[in-house]
Amino acid sequence: IFILFLISSSTSFSADVKIIKGIAEVVDGDTIKIDGTRIRLFGIDAPELKQKCRKKSGESYLCGEFSKGMLDFIESQDVTVRCEYSKKDKYGRILGICFTPRKDLNKWMVQTGAAVAYKRYSKKYLADEEYARDKKFGIWSGDFIRPEEWRKKNK
Repeated sequence: IFILFLISSSTSFSADVKIIKGIAEVVDGDTIKIDGTRIRLFGIDAPELKQKCRKKSGESYLCGEFSKGMLDFIESQDVTVRCEYSKKDKYGRILGICFTPRKDLNKWMVQTGAAVAYKRYSKKYLADEEYARDKKFGIWSGDFIRPEEWRKKNK
């Protein structure tokens, strides 16, 4: 009976998870499109395209463009991206955890300092954020405002 329960519960779980895959177009540091369908990378938040951050030297730069640039390799290398999802956000975008053959994109964006953990929605990438912060990778090498705070101030 226990084995039957495990089989049925794992089957029902996997039935909830949907997959979309294909060649992706990068919209920004936490959003891609596959076949015209917008996918928000679940559990992460990247700087907005017009958001400015400061380097350690004090020089400002468009950190949203930097973040988008970190994802651009999926376009330039024509790599297939596979996203797993079960929900959509309030804007109708798929909330996905996306993979290339070699990377978990969500995790990689946070680990490289190109995005932060979106703590309000998930704790999944907190350790990856801590790693990037400790190593002073990406936006952690200088000063920045969390993307969610920046959006509130710049509506």
